Amino acid sequence: MSLRFKTVIGVALIEAVLLTYLIFTVFGYMSQSAGDALLKRAKTTATLFATTAKDPVLTYDLASLESFSEELLDNPDIEYVRVLDENGSVFSEIGNEQYARRPFKEDYSLEDVDDHIFDTTAIISESGIDYGRVELGINTDSIKALIEESRRLSLTIAVVEMTLVALFSFLLGTYLTQQLKVIRRSAKKISQGDYSVKIKTKSNDEIAEVARAFNQMSAALSKSEKSRDEKDEELLELNRTLEQRVERRTEKINRQIQELEAANDQVALAQAKLVQSEKLASVGQLAAGVAHEINNPIGFVRSNLNTLSDYIKVYQTLLQNYQKMATVDNEQALLIADKIHKQELKEDLQFINEDIEELLRDSIEGTTRVRDIVHGLKNFSRANDINKSDCNVNEIISTVLKVVNNELKYKCTISSDLQSSSPIYGNVGELNQVLVNLLMNAGQAVETNGEVSIETRDLVDQVQIKVSDNGSGIKPEFMEKLFDPFFTTKPVGEGTGLGLSISFGIIEDHGGEILVSSEENKGTTFTILLPNAELKAAA
Repeated sequence: MSLRFKTVIGVALIEAVLLTYLIFTVFGYMSQSAGDALLKRAKTTATLFATTAKDPVLTYDLASLESFSEELLDNPDIEYVRVLDENGSVFSEIGNEQYARRPFKEDYSLEDVDDHIFDTTAIISESGIDYGRVELGINTDSIKALIEESRRLSLTIAVVEMTLVALFSFLLGTYLTQQLKVIRRSAKKISQGDYSVKIKTKSNDEIAEVARAFNQMSAALSKSEKSRDEKDEELLELNRTLEQRVERRTEKINRQIQELEAANDQVALAQAKLVQSEKLASVGQLAAGVAHEINNPIGFVRSNLNTLSDYIKVYQTLLQNYQKMATVDNEQALLIADKIHKQELKEDLQFINEDIEELLRDSIEGTTRVRDIVHGLKNFSRANDINKSDCNVNEIISTVLKVVNNELKYKCTISSDLQSSSPIYGNVGELNQVLVNLLMNAGQAVETNGEVSIETRDLVDQVQIKVSDNGSGIKPEFMEKLFDPFFTTKPVGEGTGLGLSISFGIIEDHGGEILVSSEENKGTTFTILLPNAELKAAA
């Protein structure tokens, strides 16, 4: 094997080993950094969105939830956003249907992604209770493309480096072997006794110095030990020169390593920028307001169901006794019949039979109220005449009084004076919502044994509804802000100010107006004026 070939192979192997180790180290660090950055970005985005979506989920405010989801999709690499309740039912789902409709499988690292989408999730919780979760997908094509581009760039640099090193090694080996051949021929002649051999030199590099040293050596073979020591010193000097060359070469390799590390730092910086996401703003605390709106009919229905449960136990006991009568002799049957008769007298079955129908009817009305509340919250500030029809305010008030009676009867006395006979054109569910809100506010304003009244009157071309209480009243400085969204005088967590805002919007949508008069420590009166449907139709 020639010296030239050994030079090329040796230098190439050293360079290949160093570059291979460097490239694999860089690739590993780059992939790990990209994966960590993606995971952090995905979890941060999902958690922030879960925090933002919490209030709309608790309030079933699907319009706001959809708006927040659309804002999140403004991020170019987020493919879909889905919000589910605690049972897995979908509240909101927008984005690329190709990815949103497929089964959700959470990814925990960049290596887990096999469909170009990094899927992640976050729990929506409040006070330790899970109400749902957020699922979203982030497109990883840009990150993988950046990694692949960096990989190609690194490989290109490595290939170019190997090529240049190989070419340089080949040229260096060729040059060295040619000069060594000349020296070898000269040395052979000297070994044959020809000390007149002189090697011609045309350059000033190390090889030329070796040639000159050879010439000097050939002329000084006959000299003393001193002369040989001088030649040894020259050889030592040559060795030091070679060491300097090696050091310079090592410095060059170190500079190239530093350049690769700088390139890797730029890649890491680009990945860090991918972690940034737009800040999501809070729109207010809605949970308490929605609970205030919905818990009243839910509590009423729950109370009815508890009563119905007691009635069912009575019927179950009677049914068991009837079944026993069919399986015993006449004497025992008479005893059981007497027992059944006593139980019927004790439980007052006639009252139970009459009360069951009313409980069921009122429970159905209560659940319908919950549905109407949710529908009203969703459609707040929208003009919607689809479900409007001629209706009687007295019938609406009677229904509402049944719903709120169970909530208010322990703290105040409710009186009604319903004298209106004119129909109005409106949405029964929305008007129910307004009246429930006003009655509940009145109940909260009074202390124990307070008084709340509601009355209706026919005016010239309007129907008037008044809801009054003898409670604490409203401060004058709050009167102008009373119907502003999110304005409330209640403590944090007990209200958001949505009730009166929604009521104002509903009455305005019906072509009417809502007025308020109040005096501190004496009470408050809300007056609703709605158009007379007959006069409006005639006009």
